[in-house]
Amino acid sequence: MAPIGWTNDDLPELGAQNTFEQCISEMALAGFSGCEIGNKYPRDPKLLGHALTLRKMEIASAWFSTFLTTAPYEETEKDFLAHRDFLNELGAKVIVVSEQGRSIQKRNEPVLTGQPIFSTREWKRLTEGLERLGQLAQEKQMAIVYHHHMGTGVQTAADIHRLMAETNPDTVSLLLDTGHLVFSGDDPIQVLHDHAHRIRHVHLKDVRFDVLEQQVRPNQLSFLDAVKKGVFTVPGDGEINFAPLFEELAKISYSGWLVVEAEQDPAIANPFEYALKARKYIQECANL
Repeated sequence: MAPIGWTNDDLPELGAQNTFEQCISEMALAGFSGCEIGNKYPRDPKLLGHALTLRKMEIASAWFSTFLTTAPYEETEKDFLAHRDFLNELGAKVIVVSEQGRSIQKRNEPVLTGQPIFSTREWKRLTEGLERLGQLAQEKQMAIVYHHHMGTGVQTAADIHRLMAETNPDTVSLLLDTGHLVFSGDDPIQVLHDHAHRIRHVHLKDVRFDVLEQQVRPNQLSFLDAVKKGVFTVPGDGEINFAPLFEELAKISYSGWLVVEAEQDPAIANPFEYALKARKYIQECANL
């Protein structure tokens, strides 16, 4: 389970009152065995590891923003090494990376029409930089998993295809996020088919189509405004049918983490109740 339903890194006012201890305790109580890392988590690996062990929880990964298209590679590498070593000490095997150069996901710009388009030079800087980061991850027997994301230069299925085609499969893997693909108008199952051998991390996120089509699209909302309106929710609460996805993941013998992630306003969508709803749905739908 991702902590973003309890406390939002991009919108810290959402869930400001929720503590780290409440977050991981409710995750564990809802039946989850792992989590990703949010802004309220202790940065001391020993303190964090102890708190998780008490609740029989593990760290699956944590987000890392790259700026390979807009800043010198060395700046990203320095921060990446510290992030890598932090996650390695906690036992994580994958590092979630997402290119934030020219990203509009935190800006007040229409997310459905304002996607940045990388130049050929920017694509080259991105792919070469990711391969170098992937090699650094391998030094610790870890892997980077690329997170396509609304409002960034790698958002659509076509963007993912290009990224996968222009990077080495030995050093750059893929994070499949169901919610972001559906939001962008793409089919997660097709992306899974096309890049099954590259997928090493999965975010299970549902979408409320009525919010997307009746509020986000006609009002040209920004990404963060779409989140506040409730465009995302947990599996089993929106319109995505996850059964075919689970079947396809089973066919390819997927063995990585399945992470429930749904950024919502916790004052409106009680995170513990939604965690229970997601866990029940996954048990019924995937027998996991």
